[in-house]
Amino acid sequence: MSIELQIKGNKIFAPLLGKWLVLKPEEKVRQLYIQRLIENYGFSPDQMAQEVKVSNSQRGQGRAMADIVIWKSKEDKNEGNHAAIVVECKAEHLTIREEDYFQGYNYASWAGADFFVTTNLKETRIFRVIKGKIPKRLDEVVDIPTASIINNAKKVDALLKQTKAFTRDEFSKLLFKCHNIIRNNDKLSPEAAFDEISKILFIKIRYERENSNAQVFSREQFIKDKEAYNRYSSSSSKPFYQQLFENTKEEFKDDDLFDPNESIRIRENSFEAIVKELETYNLSTTSDDVKGIAFEQFLGRTFRGELGQFFTPRTIVDFMVDVLDPQEGEIVCDPCCGSGGFLIKAFEYVRAKIEEDIHQEKEKIKEKYYTTEYEKLSEKKKEEVDEVVNDLFAKLNQELDINNPKSRLRVLSYECIFGTDANPRMSRTAKMNMIMHGDGHGGVHHNDGLLNVNGIFDNRFDVILTNPPFGARVEKSLKITEADKYKDAVRIVKYKKRYGKAYENALKQISDNMGKPLLSLYKTGSMSTLTEVLFIERCLNLLKPGGRIGIVLPEGVLNNSNLQKIRDFVESKAKIVLITSIPQDVFIASGATVKPSLLFFKKFTEEEAKTYKKVALKAKKDIEAKYQPQIAPIKSKLVLRGKEALPADEKKELRAELKVLQQTVETEIKAQIKEQFNYEIPIAEVEKAGISTTGAKIDNELEPLAKEFTEYRVSNQLWENIINKVEYQILDNSTMYRIPLSGDNKAQEPEIFYSL
Repeated sequence: MSIELQIKGNKIFAPLLGKWLVLKPEEKVRQLYIQRLIENYGFSPDQMAQEVKVSNSQRGQGRAMADIVIWKSKEDKNEGNHAAIVVECKAEHLTIREEDYFQGYNYASWAGADFFVTTNLKETRIFRVIKGKIPKRLDEVVDIPTASIINNAKKVDALLKQTKAFTRDEFSKLLFKCHNIIRNNDKLSPEAAFDEISKILFIKIRYERENSNAQVFSREQFIKDKEAYNRYSSSSSKPFYQQLFENTKEEFKDDDLFDPNESIRIRENSFEAIVKELETYNLSTTSDDVKGIAFEQFLGRTFRGELGQFFTPRTIVDFMVDVLDPQEGEIVCDPCCGSGGFLIKAFEYVRAKIEEDIHQEKEKIKEKYYTTEYEKLSEKKKEEVDEVVNDLFAKLNQELDINNPKSRLRVLSYECIFGTDANPRMSRTAKMNMIMHGDGHGGVHHNDGLLNVNGIFDNRFDVILTNPPFGARVEKSLKITEADKYKDAVRIVKYKKRYGKAYENALKQISDNMGKPLLSLYKTGSMSTLTEVLFIERCLNLLKPGGRIGIVLPEGVLNNSNLQKIRDFVESKAKIVLITSIPQDVFIASGATVKPSLLFFKKFTEEEAKTYKKVALKAKKDIEAKYQPQIAPIKSKLVLRGKEALPADEKKELRAELKVLQQTVETEIKAQIKEQFNYEIPIAEVEKAGISTTGAKIDNELEPLAKEFTEYRVSNQLWENIINKVEYQILDNSTMYRIPLSGDNKAQEPEIFYSL
């Protein structure tokens, strides 16, 4: 049975109610999901209902309604028997919150259902219902039963046992299976095989995004579409699977995922075999954390040791993001982003804050409208209040729509997350990884992290999170050349318009230094050629005054006597706010052998920089004056010439004495600076960081450490997150204002956000 989605103007037809309703984002999702239930799962409209009132609603929540209820049969529905499935729908752009799961689960439990579904079409999550209680954690399962098996207790029970963890692991295994098909059939290297898998994944993503009724990109569908394509194609046309990739490149062209001349480099039978394997999953409805984590597992094992790229383990990423606590409105960068782990976590971390803020605004709206007076209203008046609340909720939900150019989520995704990686495969992988996790990939570029590109230049970032390459060196002979110039004229115009004079100055880093050594761009370049040292300075340069860095470095890099000048340089630019020593085991699973430390700096504010400079100049003046009576006579003797010149042996002794005195001066200057510019440096060491040498999950001492540091940081006011915020105000029960707040929390000109 098929059913057509009917939309006329601002109305949408609801077949389960037999009437036209106002077209709202949530209503469109509901009707599309009803269409999916009928066409894909075989359910009949007469065994379903929409907007079923539940009896366990509470005051202050409005009238509780289950969006869609499905019974095992028409008879069960008519006789008021237990339901089989309860579905809650959200607008397509709206991330489904944990509270929404429990609310809908409560409805499902009341209805006696076995399955509870929550969907926004992009993401559909299915939970098994444990009768008689609301559990602390919900068990996510793979799918709901079709109409043909819903009365088969054995098959339904089998579905109830296929949990989300099972799904993620199976998806990861499936990606490896596809990878092996290419290695065996097409004899490609692991990295090249990964590239081909990526192409097919994005063909699948594009196809399944475009089919709103959740049609899966299957081998059967591929063959059917290929036959139609071949009937109307000329002899010179590309093979169908290559044409699919051309269409996909066009879809993702603004993301720079694939080179314009790139093609699929495997045989068509390999392509078909992989499509067949992947048809188990619909990537438009599989939740972001399932496909995202599975993709991470796949790429981590694929690249381990083969590209020399060491991926930062998730436990380390989580800890470092928790410590630096990025906020909405802050701009985040990773100049050595690898697979994008830090950027993904920062994006998810801030997105969760925005979602929580929107949730709190909804709670305020409910408190305002669902009072004791609401309970005394007539049904008609209640419906009018519900309509106002639903409209306000719908408007707030637009803040979470990444396709809404003014939404808070869009600003986060497109204006606050930036990264580069010098390896083209890695930068592309980071973008893919971010798309798998739910977007936020627009600011990632293939570029040398030490050089400016597009939105990545000095004094622009609030937070830097990075794991630079260890042990490599930048050769003194490496020069800046024409190849380092960014040449996309159209985008240069766009970026000049976006960033103004600052972007034009950023381009001069390359244009004004053509032919010069790369090392000459950095003060530390004369002290060390180690990449990790240069990236410390690069990160400090990228930060705004008061910005913060979390960086993975080889243990002791700032304590090594050979690199003392580096520590002095860092301490002249920033405060060290935390040093955390972690076990070497953490990175062994990723292929690394160096014992790492996690270092956190806060770049001086303008005031701190002035204070440090004043303290340093005074210390230099005081100590040099103290030793001037000893140093001046030695220097005078050493400059004597002619007959007055000293013998060589005596000169040698004086030079040695002068060197000792100069070292003493330097040491005492540093001591006086530290005494007058003194602050505490917390140092922590953990023995277990959540991951073993084999990659297995173990105890994680970083989690309590992050909480402990946050308490310490707040109580000691190590930094203050002064950022732009948003407030909402409802006036006259009819108009909602959106009021931007500036960095000092002063209200700006309000804008009408919603009006009846």
